[in-house]
Amino acid sequence: MPRIQLTTDVQAVPEAVFDASLDVGTHTESMGTSAERAVGGVTTGRMGAGDTVTWEARHFGLPWRMTVRISEYRRPDGFTDEQTRGPFRHWRHEHRFTAHPAEPSATVMHDVIDFTAPMGLVGKLVASLVLRPYLRRLIARRNAYLARTLGAVSSLRQVR
Repeated sequence: MPRIQLTTDVQAVPEAVFDASLDVGTHTESMGTSAERAVGGVTTGRMGAGDTVTWEARHFGLPWRMTVRISEYRRPDGFTDEQTRGPFRHWRHEHRFTAHPAEPSATVMHDVIDFTAPMGLVGKLVASLVLRPYLRRLIARRNAYLARTLGAVSSLRQVR
């Protein structure tokens, strides 16, 4: 199963980063390159435990639709969203927020994404060669947007 791990330092306290990460409007703004928008479930405001949202977007020039549910919610430490309907055979995105060890007013944001593409062996190849790098860039762009919005980015690290 492909895994993506990203770590982003944000100049804001964990509560602020947690809340911004669950805000539908902030998510939509951060995904401008794919014209992502909420079309079902929670479509405005902040999502909470058990909430679902259906996102519509364009990726690779094609329309995509994905419904996720907030399956774990531990404010301000983290939350997990999991696909309930959409293009992936499996999608689980864990968001964790910890106080920065050297800066009390900053947060270390950790993303861990596990996903599986449909279509067996062909899907595995597409996931490895195309989807994983594309999704890593997409989430890194979103994280950079959050960091810019909430404060200055002190660093953006990617872990393979």
